[in-house]
This record gives sequence, structure tokens and C-alpha cells, in this order.
Amino acid sequence: MVSNADIGEIILRSGEHLILVAISMVVAISIGIPLGIAITRYPKLAPPILGVANALQTIPSLAIFGFLISVPFLGGIGKNPAIVALTLYALLPLIRNTYVGINSVDPAVREAGRGMGMTDRQLLTQVELPLASGAILAGIRVATAISVGVATIAAAIGGGGLGVFIFRGLATIDNRLILMGAIPAAAIALGTDVALGWIEQRLRQQPQRRGKLDRQYAIGGGILAVIIAGSIGANYLNAPQTIAIGSKNFTEQVILGELLSQQIETHTKLKVDRQFNLGGTFICHEAVKAGKIAGYVEYTGTSLTAILKQAPIKNPQVVLDTIKQAYDRQFQLAVMSPLGFENTFAFIIRNEDAQRLQIKTLSEAAKYTPQMRGGFGYEFLERQDGYPALAKTYGLKFAKIQQMEFSLMYPALKQKSVDLIAANSTDGLIPVLNLTILADDKKYFPPYQAVPIFNRATLNKYPEIQPVIDKLAGSISTQDIQKMNYQVDKKSLSVAQIVREWRKSKNLT
Repeated sequence: MVSNADIGEIILRSGEHLILVAISMVVAISIGIPLGIAITRYPKLAPPILGVANALQTIPSLAIFGFLISVPFLGGIGKNPAIVALTLYALLPLIRNTYVGINSVDPAVREAGRGMGMTDRQLLTQVELPLASGAILAGIRVATAISVGVATIAAAIGGGGLGVFIFRGLATIDNRLILMGAIPAAAIALGTDVALGWIEQRLRQQPQRRGKLDRQYAIGGGILAVIIAGSIGANYLNAPQTIAIGSKNFTEQVILGELLSQQIETHTKLKVDRQFNLGGTFICHEAVKAGKIAGYVEYTGTSLTAILKQAPIKNPQVVLDTIKQAYDRQFQLAVMSPLGFENTFAFIIRNEDAQRLQIKTLSEAAKYTPQMRGGFGYEFLERQDGYPALAKTYGLKFAKIQQMEFSLMYPALKQKSVDLIAANSTDGLIPVLNLTILADDKKYFPPYQAVPIFNRATLNKYPEIQPVIDKLAGSISTQDIQKMNYQVDKKSLSVAQIVREWRKSKNLT
């Protein structure tokens, strides 16, 4: 069932999605069509320009988003890098169709225009562009469809839009949430395609009206661009003092991000922009380091091995002191007091397999791995405390290793696409799906205490944040976070509601 609150959020996210697509298309059209015209006048430029546009199309969207995080002005997280990425993806059909459309104009028509004394500019605006308008509009149609689809990925870097539902649904294995994002996105794509197709057909059927229609569309597009720009400007001018809080792309991280957000909004006058489901460790780290988010929650062992590239250390206090000093010196980031629980890597198999094979530890599982398929995240396969060193420690030799997004691991294990995954020890889906955690009997992993990480410049600007976050120190037990994860993953309760009730139980409101 879809509640009234869900409908309201669908409308909100659909609006964000449309704004992302509209702005990126306006920018792409203003770049792509002039470039397409230019290479008809300077044919030597056509191969390199079309080659670059083709190359941009082949780059995975997440790769572009990840690259843009560290790019000044245009990058970071949020809507800016999303618009840049969508613009880049839309360029190829716009440039190519403009180029092909103009070059397809009958040479005899051009000669007739020149014979009438037309200048090159007049020939372009009064003959070539009107005749090529059908092809150009077809390019706009294709570019718009691409933008609507790729815009769903923008949620991975805090760009908003309907992808928020899809990422949230993948994290909680909730098909309802996935459909709440996918269906409106498909409807937008189909609606824009039908509308642009109708316009394209009208242009092809009534060539005598093309000039008039072109002017009408130009005026309408200009008005739309002014309205969008005015809305965005007004939004920025009227916005209260706001900071961004981020999270990685799994349930527990969204809960912890919401906890930081509610704590700040309750005890200060600041508003929080919730930039959740940002992807893996490195996206969040680069975002907080660049000041694109004020803070997020990290795990000490992850900071030590993945960010600082140091060998694992067993002593929790030594790990905490090491990352505090290194983060402050190298990144100007503040590592605050631990929240009270530890979330280590957990090697998880189906309970039926654990009983059939009679295994409870990684050492016992090692002899069966040649017949098993492992499912691991990209980050886990690369980091120092990840799979390569762990495999040497335990002698793991899987028949096949499947690399996958974190949110896909539990569905893959449930559907028997893989036999063993590396996830988190506090995940709420472990009891829900009747899974078994294999004990790390050789104590391979370092401690993974949950700690808030904040940008030092943000704390200097808003000193009221630190004492508010310090109130959370030691307040969350392992049982607390497991229960909250369970309430989201199994009962599909609102993250905001769960966090609000937990804070009330701890007298933090």
C-alpha cells in the first residue's frame, strides 16, 4: 500500500527528477546544438568532437559521478555534479543529430539560397536549421530519454530524484520502494518521449509552419528556463542556514545519518540537508573532506585500513587514537567519540547450508569454499582488511567470486545466486532471512567502532554542533542498532520515526 505520505514524497522526488533533467537538457542543448553546427562549418573538427562525445557515452554513470566529487565548483555531491553528468551524457545525440541533419540538407537548396544572395548566417537560420529541425528534435528526444534514466543514479551522490526510492528499496529488499521510484521514472520517460515525438511529427508533416513553431518553442523554452532558474535562485535566497549530513548506501548508515540530523535539528537552529545513500566509504570520505557534507558516521577499522592504508591493529583505543591524529593532520577532519557499538564484517551463509555442512567458523568453512560462490562488494575486494589478506589467513579458495553492490548481496544469497557474502554483523536482515554468521575464529578483523566524522571548518563555523553530537557518545548498544535495522528491513517502518522513538527512549529529545 502507498500512504498519503508516500504520495507526497513521490511528488517531491518526481519534481526533483524533472528539475535535474530540465536543467541538464537546457545546458546540453545550449552546448550540443552549437557544437553540431560548428562541425558542419569546420569538418576537420567533426571526428575529435564526435569521438569525445562517444567516449563520454561509454563511461559508466557511477564512474563519472565518482570522478566529479573531487572536481572544484562543478563537483562534490548534490545536484551540481548530477547536472554536469547528465549534460555530458546528453551531448552525443544532440551534436550528432544536428551535424547529420544539417549535412542532409539537399545541396541544391543551399545553392538556391546562395543564388538569392543569402549570407551564411541567413542560410543557416532560414534554410538549414528549419529543414534539419526534425532530426535535431529527434536528438533532443533521445537525449531526454537518456537523462531521465541516468538521473536515477544521481541519488548515489545526493542528487535527489526518484533514484532515492530505488536505492532505499535495494538496501532494504523492499520491492514497493523500488517500484515507487521505477514507475514514476518510466512514466516521465514515456511522457516526454510521446510529447517530443508528437512535436517531431508535426514538424515533419507541416514544413511550412516550421519557422513559426521554432520561434514558439524557443520562446517557450526560454520562459521555462527563466522559471526554473528563478525557482532555484529563490530557493537559495530563502533557505535557512543549512548543513548536509551524509551516509553510505545501507540501512544502518541511513539510520545513523538520520540520528545525527535529528540531534542537530533538535538542539540547534540549523537545518539539515539529508544526503543519504551516497555510495561507499570513499565517496563519503571525499565529500566530508571537501566540505560538501558536514559529517557522517564511519567505522574505525575502515578508517584505519581503507582510508589511511595502514595494517590492521587489534587494540580499539590505539585504532581510535591513530585515526584521530591522522584525520586531523591530513584531512582537517574531527573524529568524535564512539557511539557505543561495533559493526564488524560478517561472513554470512544460509542457515540450511550451515546445518547441512555443520560449520560455525570461517576455518571450518574454508574446506568447502572450492564448491561455493562468494558475493563481495567492490570495496571489500580491494581494501587492506578485505578479501585478499583474509583469503590467505583462512585459505579461502572460492569456485567463483561475484562482485556486486552491497544492496544486492542479501537478495543474491536468498535467491541462491551466491553461497557466502561479506556483510555487516549488525544487519537487520540476518535474522529476517534466517542466515548464519560464521565466527572470525582467528580474530582477523580490526575493531570497527562507529564514530561521527565531521569537517573541521564546519565545526569552527558552527561550534554548537560538537557538544550536541558528543551527547550521543556511548549511547547506542549493539542490540539498539540491530533492533533499529530490523525495524527498517523487516517491518518497513520509517527511519525518521524509528530514530525519533529511540532518541525519546534515551531522553535525547
